[in-house]
Amino acid sequence: MGKKMFWAAVPLAVLGGCAGPSVKEQPKKEAAAPVIEVAPLPAKTGQTGGISGKATLQGTPPKARTLSMDATPVCAKMHKGPVLSEEAVVGKGGELKNAFVWIKRGVAPAEYPMPPAAKLDQNGCIYTPHVLGVMVNQKLEISNSDDTNHNIHPMPRVNREWNESQPPKGDAKIKSFDKEETPPILFKCNVHPWMRAWVGVVSHPYFAVTGDDGSFEIKDVPPGEYQLAAWHERFGTLEINMRVDAKQTPAVNLPFKVQ
Repeated sequence: MGKKMFWAAVPLAVLGGCAGPSVKEQPKKEAAAPVIEVAPLPAKTGQTGGISGKATLQGTPPKARTLSMDATPVCAKMHKGPVLSEEAVVGKGGELKNAFVWIKRGVAPAEYPMPPAAKLDQNGCIYTPHVLGVMVNQKLEISNSDDTNHNIHPMPRVNREWNESQPPKGDAKIKSFDKEETPPILFKCNVHPWMRAWVGVVSHPYFAVTGDDGSFEIKDVPPGEYQLAAWHERFGTLEINMRVDAKQTPAVNLPFKVQ
């Protein structure tokens, strides 16, 4: 039997150019409570459950914006044709890529195993991946695969801000964040204003990023009552109150709306 879950959509303003001043942007909350049906599905054997689902966009998606690299010919030459912004990647059926999904409330404090270093590359004068998540104090390995200098400038709200150059194909920079921070941290490049990525920092391992088909999966979640949140840089934040039972994987629909 499906369970009724509630979400509240929160608009998030689109950020300005990479070379602009540091802007501390916070999503605004709206009072709304549409109902989402969550259907429990069979899960793997064990005493934990999971959460899976898909993010979709309701409404006409914005036209993909072409990134202008004309001011830096070395970057433009790395691509055979126009390069499109990843701020709103939407499939033909409304599948929404690059939404950051995490359990916002309900996870008990614990000593979780630290995963291997997460990786963020600068390739073709583009941050890859565009959105990723790390745990608090997890290593973040930042590489420069290009034949040009880059400048890495994360703009956190609660963690320490830093701004460092990285030479062409230089040694990877190993960084970490010691405080939880969601919505994700904006990473900019002061040399190439179109370059941006987002890094969510969570105190536990229960997070994911939606793929090309809008799907996500969070595994090995202990049974309990949770608030699941999903954030997208262009379309805001959704929050769902839900329950996870052992050997169950609730299927969650995350219906973002065009702002």
